[in-house]
Amino acid sequence: MSEKMLEFWRLDLDALAKRARLRSLCPRQGLDFASNDYLGLAESVELKEIAANALARDIPIGATGSRLLRGNHFEHEALETEAAKFFNSESALFFASGFSANQALLSTLPQQKDLIFYDSLIHASAHDGMRLSRADHTSFPHNDINFLEQAIKQWRNKNTGGNPWIIVESLYSMDGDFAPLHDLAQVAHRNEAFLIIDEAHATGVFGPNGRGLAYFLEGAPNIITLHTCGKALGISGALLCLSICFKQFLVNRARNFIFATAPSPLVAACIREVLKYSSKNDDRRIQLLSHIEHTKRCLSFLSHPGPTNSQIQPIIIGSDARALSIAEKLNSQGYDIRAIRPPTVPEGSARLRLSVTLNVTENQISQMSRYMYDLIQKEK
Repeated sequence: MSEKMLEFWRLDLDALAKRARLRSLCPRQGLDFASNDYLGLAESVELKEIAANALARDIPIGATGSRLLRGNHFEHEALETEAAKFFNSESALFFASGFSANQALLSTLPQQKDLIFYDSLIHASAHDGMRLSRADHTSFPHNDINFLEQAIKQWRNKNTGGNPWIIVESLYSMDGDFAPLHDLAQVAHRNEAFLIIDEAHATGVFGPNGRGLAYFLEGAPNIITLHTCGKALGISGALLCLSICFKQFLVNRARNFIFATAPSPLVAACIREVLKYSSKNDDRRIQLLSHIEHTKRCLSFLSHPGPTNSQIQPIIIGSDARALSIAEKLNSQGYDIRAIRPPTVPEGSARLRLSVTLNVTENQISQMSRYMYDLIQKEK
C-alpha cells in the first residue's frame, strides 16, 4: 500500500494539529477533576462488594448474543422492572451506553411526518440519532422556551400531520446549567408534543434518592427519560424510561437494539444493587452538594460565566491553544483537568471543564483553584 493512499487522512490530522484541535488518548493520572464519577462510586468499596456478590451468584459476564436471541438474561429483565419502579415510569429498556440509547431512541421513534426540536447544546449522541431518523429536525436557542413554543406552533400551522418531539438535557454536560423542565413540560402538554429528557449528568446526583431532575414528570405518556449508569452511578450502560408501547416498538424496530450483543448480565445485576444503594443512602449526595458549594466559593474569581449550581463548572478560556496550555500546566501539577475545544463546544468558547467529584477533598479543591487563578492571570 502506498503512502499516497493515506494522504487525505494525514492532511486532515495535520489541519487539526495546526488549529490546536488534535485529540489524543491520555492516561488517567493526578487528582480527579475530569471524570463523571461524581459520587466516587466507581472505585468504591461498596461497588466492589456489589460486583463480588454478583460474581458469587454465578451471574455471567457476557451476554453471548442479542436480547432477541439467547442474550436476554433474567438480570436484564429484573433490572428493567426495578428501574421502572425506582424512576416511577411505566417501563424501562436497558442499553449498553447512553450514546447507543439516544441513537436508538431518535432513529426509531420519530416518524416521517414528525419534527424533532432540539436544544442547540444537546449531546452529540442525539445528533447522530437524528441523522438516522425518518423525521426532520431543527434546533432552538439554548433554554429558550418562547422560541421553542413559537417554532412548534408555526410548524403546526404548516403541518399536514405528525408529532412534534422536543429533546433536551436536564443538566448540560459542558455548560453545567439546568433545563427549565417545568416550562418544557408545559410547552409539550399545550402542543401535544413528546418530551425526551437526557438525565445523564443528573441521575444519582439530584432528585429524591438520586432519581434525577425530571423525577416529577416520570410516568407521563409523552415523557421519555434517559438515565445513564456510567456517570454518578459508577458502572456503565443506560436505561430508557418510557411507555410500554414505546418499549415494545424499540424492541421490534431499533436496529442497534435488535442487532447488538446484549449488555453484560453482570453489569445489569450491579446496576440493580446500585439503585437500591442510591435509594437508601443520601450521604454521598449531601457530601457532593457541599463540594459544589465549596467549589463555587473557590471559583468566585471568574467573571464570566461564573460558577454554576451543579457539579460541572466550565471555565471559558476562548482560545483553543490557551485552553490547552493551561490544562497542560494544571496536569503537570497533579490536577487532571481537560481542555474542551470546538466542535464539542461552540467556536470561541474553548474551556476547562472542571468536574466536581468525591474523589477529591475540599482542601484539594481550594489548592487547585488558587493555582488555576494564578495560571489564568499569567496567561492573559
